Amino acid sequence: MRLVIQRVSRASVTIGTELRSSIGAGLMVLVGVAEGDNPDDARWLAAKTVAMRIFPDDKGVMNRSVIDCGGDILAVSQFTLNASTRKGNRPSYIHAAGHDLAVPLYELYCSECSRLTGKETATGVFGADMQVELINDGPVTIIIDSKLRE
Repeated sequence: MRLVIQRVSRASVTIGTELRSSIGAGLMVLVGVAEGDNPDDARWLAAKTVAMRIFPDDKGVMNRSVIDCGGDILAVSQFTLNASTRKGNRPSYIHAAGHDLAVPLYELYCSECSRLTGKETATGVFGADMQVELINDGPVTIIIDSKLRE
């Protein structure tokens, strides 16, 4: 699994003309599930997400987690994070997981974030055409891949 985590002042997801989810200060997370990913990847990434110290403390040092500052999380499925761009100019998505694997792992990631923070994780709709808006605070953007953990 691959995540793009952004510290945000606010973020939202709209589908068509309907606002699906919105959050205030916290984390906007794009979640990409690849073939071969498993529930341990989802749990590890959720724990890493909520504990990541990328919010400023009273001295302005990034030393607080989303839990520490009571921030929100908006997680949006993003199969294009697993694009292969090695050949040609059209990305290939052959490594992105199909619905049967991706949906349960995305949902597990979201539920684990909710469990660990004690706050509901806002979501998009898996597979929908979504418009995502955010104000990146910092800017702070972190990429995490569960295959690279050690």
